[in-house]
Amino acid sequence: MANFVTIEAEARARAGKGAARATRRAGKVPAVIYGAKQTPTLISLEPKAVLAELKKGGWRSRLFELKLGGQSTRALMRDVQFHPVTDVAEHVDFQRLAPGEEIRVSVAVHYTNEATSPGLKKGGVLNVVRHTVEVWADPENVPSFFEADLGALDINDNIRWHDLKGTEGTRPTIAERDFVVATVAPPTRSAESAEPAAAAAAAPAPAKGKAPAKAAASPAKGAAPAKAAPAAKAPAAKKK
Repeated sequence: MANFVTIEAEARARAGKGAARATRRAGKVPAVIYGAKQTPTLISLEPKAVLAELKKGGWRSRLFELKLGGQSTRALMRDVQFHPVTDVAEHVDFQRLAPGEEIRVSVAVHYTNEATSPGLKKGGVLNVVRHTVEVWADPENVPSFFEADLGALDINDNIRWHDLKGTEGTRPTIAERDFVVATVAPPTRSAESAEPAAAAAAAPAPAKGKAPAKAAASPAKGAAPAKAAPAAKAPAAKKK
């Protein structure tokens, strides 16, 4: 049985940009519920309720039950318009769910048993191709998630659609092939790239010894040559 998140809503009478601005000035988020061959329903929501769902992530695949005037409508949140500067939600579009009519929804994939995967133990890297898988499903039986068991995967092994658990009652929108969901790739640093570093580490260090004597410094270019000290004068001969 699918899980629905309940949100309290209020009706609003008028459509259009002016009416939407008036709703925002009143501290509410304007929204609309459309689909299932019914007239669109104009509603307004509490900003805190909208923000709480957006913070959770995966809001496009979450199922909602909108409470309006004692009645409830089940729907998917299909689009959110944000303020270009503040990123505050300014408008929300919901698609009404019709009983017995399949919906297109993205279901999250949960990966298990990473610690026991032989490939990951060898240093392999989990390459997630799809964090979610888009499927057709009955609104009453949308799974919360699919499970991908990594326990038996070695390097270069992969998980495909048929390997996922919890897919009963759903069918993928990609129907023409058994697509890959995740792979265990080889280590990012290959043995070839590690060899030069290992060889450099094993090379012997130069022998210790006295540093070579420094050559006498040559006079700086352009400097005048040093003057020789004057020779000592010979003593004068004594007169007889």
